[in-house]
Amino acid sequence: MLPRPRRTPRPVTGRRRPRGAVRPALAAAAAAVVLGTAGPALAAPSDQPGGTSGVLDSRALDRLQERATEVQDGLREQQREVAAAQEAQAAAEREVAAAEAVLTDAAGELAGFQAEVAGYAAAVYRDGGALTPLTVLLSSGDPGEVLSAMGFLDVVDRHAARLIGAAEEQRQAALARRRTAEAALQEARARADEVAARIAELEAAAGAVTDELDDALGAVDAQLAQLQREQVEVNERTAANWRGYLDQLTAAGITAPPAAALQDPAGGLPDRLVPVAATGGGAQRGAAQLPGQPSSLLVLPAETLGAVSAAMEALGRPYAPGTAGPDSWACGSLVQSVYGRTGISLPGDQAGLFAVTAPVAPADVLPGDLVFLGTAESGLGHVGIALDPRTMLAADARAGAVVVRTLPADQVLGIGRPTLPRRAPVDAPGPAGGALRVECGNTVYPPSYDGARQWGGYPNGLIPPSAMCGLGVGGHQLRCDAAAAYRALSAAYAGAFGGPLCITDSYRTYAGQVTLYGQKPALAAVPGTSNHGWGLAVDLCGGVERFGTPQYAWMVANAGRFGFLHPAWADPGNGREEPWHWEYAGT
Repeated sequence: MLPRPRRTPRPVTGRRRPRGAVRPALAAAAAAVVLGTAGPALAAPSDQPGGTSGVLDSRALDRLQERATEVQDGLREQQREVAAAQEAQAAAEREVAAAEAVLTDAAGELAGFQAEVAGYAAAVYRDGGALTPLTVLLSSGDPGEVLSAMGFLDVVDRHAARLIGAAEEQRQAALARRRTAEAALQEARARADEVAARIAELEAAAGAVTDELDDALGAVDAQLAQLQREQVEVNERTAANWRGYLDQLTAAGITAPPAAALQDPAGGLPDRLVPVAATGGGAQRGAAQLPGQPSSLLVLPAETLGAVSAAMEALGRPYAPGTAGPDSWACGSLVQSVYGRTGISLPGDQAGLFAVTAPVAPADVLPGDLVFLGTAESGLGHVGIALDPRTMLAADARAGAVVVRTLPADQVLGIGRPTLPRRAPVDAPGPAGGALRVECGNTVYPPSYDGARQWGGYPNGLIPPSAMCGLGVGGHQLRCDAAAAYRALSAAYAGAFGGPLCITDSYRTYAGQVTLYGQKPALAAVPGTSNHGWGLAVDLCGGVERFGTPQYAWMVANAGRFGFLHPAWADPGNGREEPWHWEYAGT
């Protein structure tokens, strides 16, 4: 049997945490590269993707979140009543105004008729007094003229009476309509007051829940911060172990051979080196080992050593989809970049890498190999660089950074060795049954998606500060991938306008949403539903807040390259015009 490369002892597991009201569901992440003789790490790698951002296991937090949801449901129902009450009040006010207008018209018509009658009376007065049948009889000697004049007076009197009576009826009807409209307005106002009172009660309940949630969140944040400190330690320990392995190669007098020299072990290997056994029999292509006692030393191609060393330099950098360093990375772009430095050209996305990278048996995984993760439902969802059979280095969307994390054996879709010649392209496994695509370990929602974009399991507006990243402007924060994308967007904007983006609002806590809802219950989102509460939305200024400006036009043309979009509901003509509001949806 061919000798196998030397392996160091497995890392030991760190001390167990006491169980309590708020305890981590994740083990503290730590791992040592299986190469070299550096001491074991202090803790085992995390068993969950993105070990530094997964929600901590807290029953108290779960119960409080349920209470917050109950209040949220009540507020959502009340919001509909607020809108209905406001519309009813507005309709009643419109009816009162219309009734007032009708009454004014009716009173004017009555006054007009009354003026005509008064003018008639005045004319008679000017002609010598009241015109009566007696005056007609005394002033006329012709009986026919007397009868004609008396008939004319009867007609005039009846017509005047009809006109004035009809006008008065219209005025009385208008008065009744106004009284009815005013009564409806008073009823609508009373209903609005009742709704406002219930809203105030629910706001108080939301405030009480928020206070309790904030207390629980403080404990969660403290433990998350501890996990992140441990992650930093893991990253540093892993990098140190890798340097130790490189030192071992130097001490053994090994100059790493080029990948081409290790591709055909049966045809011969560089001096002093022997093949590495493959689990299926024969020798592995792309690797060798230096025989020794008590164990052999694994020898990897120079390209692999260079790529892994470059990846170690990226540890701790933020994850952001669509970026390719040096300040932030996506999982595929990180792989492409570190291998590109060594002269190996690779695609920059996880599907492209899967399509062309030469496969090896999962049991034969070696440092520098590419690990493709996914599930039958979601298809291919992640790619990282193997460090040993149990750990990998990746730009991880759940962690929001380049980290060392556990390699989940049940999610491995394939192992690829970039230093071997490319294979004929194959299709990467895609989502099945309508499942959403997963990129670098995190679900990618379509731009039209308006549901709860939960991440890490945290409630909306209740994300631990340690899980957020600053934007470099005041105290503004976003989810770490969104923050990295925003900084890149702002830098591009500065190149066009001479200064960074102007921002007024970013992550909005649950308490902040409750306050805003109390101020504008008919306009603000129900607490716990705002995209600001997921750390995925920003409100901008500096010209972007107005449609038609050069700044707004630039955002429309360029923001999508960085994963930001202007939601359709905020576009002109869609009811709620908010040019300043932009949301991060990834790429």
